Amino acid sequence: MSRRRIGLALAAASFAWGLAASVAHATDISFWTWRQEDKAAYNELFADFTKENPDIHVKFESFPDENYPTIVSTALAAGKGGDVIHTHAYGWLEQFVKAGYFEPQDLTTVPSLANQPADALVAGTYRADKKVYSLPFASQTLGLFINKDVFAKAGLTPPTTWDEFITVSRALKDKGIYPLANGMGTSWFNEMFVAIFTNPFLGQDFVSDLTSGKTTFKDPRYVAALGKLLELRDYMPPGFEGIDYDTAGQLFISGKAAMLAGGSFDIATYRSQSPAINMDFVAPPMAKAGDTPQVTKFFDGGYAVNAKSANKEAALKLVNWMGTKEFGDKFSALLGNISPIKGVVIKDELLAHVAKLNETAMPHINVVYFRFEKPTGSELLQGDITKMMSGSITPDQLAADLTDGLAKWYKPFQGK
Repeated sequence: MSRRRIGLALAAASFAWGLAASVAHATDISFWTWRQEDKAAYNELFADFTKENPDIHVKFESFPDENYPTIVSTALAAGKGGDVIHTHAYGWLEQFVKAGYFEPQDLTTVPSLANQPADALVAGTYRADKKVYSLPFASQTLGLFINKDVFAKAGLTPPTTWDEFITVSRALKDKGIYPLANGMGTSWFNEMFVAIFTNPFLGQDFVSDLTSGKTTFKDPRYVAALGKLLELRDYMPPGFEGIDYDTAGQLFISGKAAMLAGGSFDIATYRSQSPAINMDFVAPPMAKAGDTPQVTKFFDGGYAVNAKSANKEAALKLVNWMGTKEFGDKFSALLGNISPIKGVVIKDELLAHVAKLNETAMPHINVVYFRFEKPTGSELLQGDITKMMSGSITPDQLAADLTDGLAKWYKPFQGK
């Protein structure tokens, strides 16, 4: 073999060894989530991260939403699971932190926490030690989807007050259009339905009275707000008791229904399913003219680091990057979600409108305040709302069941 060929062979071997060494030193970490539908977006985001951190590769792994808590808790209890875990917030998070499954985050390990507003950080904070365990990823807004083309064809204007809502719904129904796409076939979606339509009748004063122990869900204000929901039954699709979340969405985007009470998290979904849809997202009907329009807002969850991860340093590096403006800008653009990160620019006109509505939003009461012990407010409400809407129990009974159930662990409700 000539010297030139030997030199080339040695150079090739050296290059191959260099590649092998580089790969050998690369760290592979996994990201666990329930958001299978977001796979393409997250993989694009993770590719950006790897460009900046070529020694870290991120694998997206998703699991069914309904089984996600069980899958995650089982894996973490066995000392396994993803390196970075996509979490829900508030009480959901607390049960995992209490078990010691997540690594605490602070400005030393996750400097981008400084980019988060205080109300977002509350959603990822463990109440017992006041430490953050999950970097908030999005705020969600609950309100009313409007199919603008359906309204235009019917010659109607979207309602802003409750009385207008009933009048417009009656007119839509007379024209053979389902006014409201919602049914009662999906429990978590039913809880959102309750929050969307009752919060404008409750107001911030009720929330303050409730959370300070001055009142309970037996309060006449809450019972009356629940009673308003019964008026909606005539404007929901036939057999609404069995209509689930997916079916309701299809009724809306197909134009068979004019409105849908739902979440801003579905803006991107409905656009992808029906690119030509002409829709709006507005505050639900106010109790009366002159009231402040009020959507419902909550922080959906965050990004936590597995305390038993063998790649904790790399996992924390990823989470820190997911708290940067760079990530937030692209996250909002790709997924149609409102990032809580300070300074994020929302270019989508509809999403920017939703962010503006959030300025006067009400909290998602059961999710934010009553999910910390069992039975949760969500479980109690979800168990009773279908009964109330079908007429087997009254609003008074639902309010009593909710209060008495929570009183088993929530001391301010005990004896009331």
